[in-house]
Amino acid sequence: MIRAILLFAVLMNLLTQLASAEVSVADFDSIEVFTLTNSNGMVVKATNYGAIITNIEVPDRKGNVADITLGYNDVSGYMNAVDKPYFGSVVGRYGNRIAKGKFTLDGTEYTLAINNYPNSLHGGIIGFDKVVWDAEIVGDKAVKFSYLAKDMEEGYPGNLNVSVTYTLTDENEIVIDYHATTDKSTPVNLTQHAYFNLKGEGEGTILDHELRINADLYTPVDNILIPTGDLAPVDGTPFDFREAKKIGQDIDQTDDQLSYGGGYDHNWVLNREKRDGELELAARLYEPTSGRVLEVLTTEPGIQFYCGNFLKGNLKGKSDKPYVYRGGLVLETQHFPDSPNQPNFPTTILKPGETLDSQTVFKFSVDNE
Repeated sequence: MIRAILLFAVLMNLLTQLASAEVSVADFDSIEVFTLTNSNGMVVKATNYGAIITNIEVPDRKGNVADITLGYNDVSGYMNAVDKPYFGSVVGRYGNRIAKGKFTLDGTEYTLAINNYPNSLHGGIIGFDKVVWDAEIVGDKAVKFSYLAKDMEEGYPGNLNVSVTYTLTDENEIVIDYHATTDKSTPVNLTQHAYFNLKGEGEGTILDHELRINADLYTPVDNILIPTGDLAPVDGTPFDFREAKKIGQDIDQTDDQLSYGGGYDHNWVLNREKRDGELELAARLYEPTSGRVLEVLTTEPGIQFYCGNFLKGNLKGKSDKPYVYRGGLVLETQHFPDSPNQPNFPTTILKPGETLDSQTVFKFSVDNE
């Protein structure tokens, strides 16, 4: 249960922001943390505040267990975090950026909050990461979070019923199932914003991690991080991760795209060979000192690789160690940024009578070499 002092801090924080989402006092009494454990001793914790994954505890090649996702020890840390890093949360209604906070749908222009000047980012001022979801335990290794985003909440049309289910398997997989329906046409782009450091949260940078992304193309951006509309080859650029390489290998090259993002903060167009709706490998991340491996599989067409360019060392996490510059990375499975304004991108418009069903899997293992 959330005590009065936390409730006061939350309300003061919300009152300082202009937003259209409604959060009642009673909602805060329902904040809980759910712990999932499998037969291998892997532990995943999640809270119905923001549908946040707070902990992912997995072994290294020697059997030593560490928490490999950035975050805080209590809900108040997520509520009051400066710089709004979105640690572990589900972001929406539209994950990533929408140019200048505007889009036109069915002849009507909609205006969104500008919270990442001059754009709208991750659903607005009070997006899905900052609301209390309903929670339901499903079986012995799953929890389902549900939320109703009301018509015109944060400027988006339609009453959107959305759910995300986290299932922990005995194969050390976190299976993430997204589901949504609407009563008006609306853009929807849901993703999970966990930050990973496979050495352990707070254990330095991720520049020595080896990353492979299954993509021949990416979507270059302009100087405000909005896609230009082009699908550009990664070949011959720092964005070529078709073969695994250390994240730090090319990150300091002289390159306009790296300059715009302060490093990697871009969307890759995933190579897809299977039918729509089937899981395919999007990325593989390996940390050589621990041997930990993360494979990301998804039904989505894109993945945003963000390498913690805006972490500055001013945030301290669960181990009370500062989260340093590039101290964590995010692999956000998604549709492409600014798709409502990009007619050549895969559509993100969900219509009445349609159902959004999307799945992403975080699969953990060790490489003993």
